[in-house]
Amino acid sequence: MKPRILTVDDSKTIRLIVAKAFKQFDCDVFEASNGVEGLAVTTREKPDVIILDLTMPVMDGAEMLAKLKSNPLLKSIPVIMLTAEAGRENVLRIAKMGVRDYLIKPFKVEVLIERVGRVVELHARGGEHSSRRFDDPLQIVVVDDKPTIIEQVRHGLSDTPWKTHPKASPAQALEFLNTTVPDALLVSLSLPDGGGFSLFQALKNNPRLKNVPTFALSVKTAADEQVRAQQSGFAGIITKPIDCDDLKFKISRALNLDTSYRYFETRDGVLVLTIPPELSPLVGNGIANHLREKIAAAVDSGVHKIVIDMSQVARPDVSIVKLGLMVTKICEEFSLKQRIVGSDAVSLECKNYEETKDWRFESSFEEALAALNGGSLASAAA
Repeated sequence: MKPRILTVDDSKTIRLIVAKAFKQFDCDVFEASNGVEGLAVTTREKPDVIILDLTMPVMDGAEMLAKLKSNPLLKSIPVIMLTAEAGRENVLRIAKMGVRDYLIKPFKVEVLIERVGRVVELHARGGEHSSRRFDDPLQIVVVDDKPTIIEQVRHGLSDTPWKTHPKASPAQALEFLNTTVPDALLVSLSLPDGGGFSLFQALKNNPRLKNVPTFALSVKTAADEQVRAQQSGFAGIITKPIDCDDLKFKISRALNLDTSYRYFETRDGVLVLTIPPELSPLVGNGIANHLREKIAAAVDSGVHKIVIDMSQVARPDVSIVKLGLMVTKICEEFSLKQRIVGSDAVSLECKNYEETKDWRFESSFEEALAALNGGSLASAAA
């Protein structure tokens, strides 16, 4: 599915720069000149990322961000803030607003592309998706002088075929990297004498290693070093104590790993999308990023029906609503007949939202299949 990028800025020049920057990529770019217009476009287009100027007339970036965060259907949209002020206090204030990232004007186009690329998958027009899957045997280097952290990462990745290579110092890491190019690196920012930043710079100066995603490991409260890491160009921040689901999600996104094979199957001539009990960011990302291509492939093979099975979702919330809206919209584009299977809890949650209050749920796959084959019931998303 094409990424949808919204730029909100009162400067026509900035909006033009952003539009030209992403012209080479297969994505849709929308524009707004102030926060009021930005909220309207966000509500209508549901962008995947917003590039938001801080200082604007009518409604500034801070007020628009606050309104986004107060809307259950919009609050999770990642925001990259633009600011003309480079002072430390201003940067820290922006970092605490709940934005995903920030850029200081004037900015380089390649930096803008890199920052947006951390949030959404950018593919050159006519390019192909990565063929690598989540269950491929990746090589992950972890540089940290604390054995407990090394063990946390090793244990957290134990349910994957990924292999961790622990290194206690930058020197050990560089020795290993002389002969091996890993898939990703995790580098502690608390290494002695700024060793984490020195190692990162050495990686960026090495043609073999400069494109390997490198994540910073940082204590959650160490705001200054995290700001410095973002400015340096780390692929992302992994906070301690480590949330391993978040770790796997960020690595998967950086490497564009396909996780969709876990959720899609063809059964009895019907495409079945099964949402697992926990709709984590990793799961949502894996489904959303490959949804259109999976549906297109099914239609191309002669399948024209889909069952969206939400019955396993343990704690339904706005995430299941947003994913359901995305699925049903694409199904309508391809003219797929559809049915939703869901528990009472899922049905009750969906009725809390205007966009989904008329959804109808079957109680089992068999009922959904019978309804699809009988053709006597209205679409589940109608």
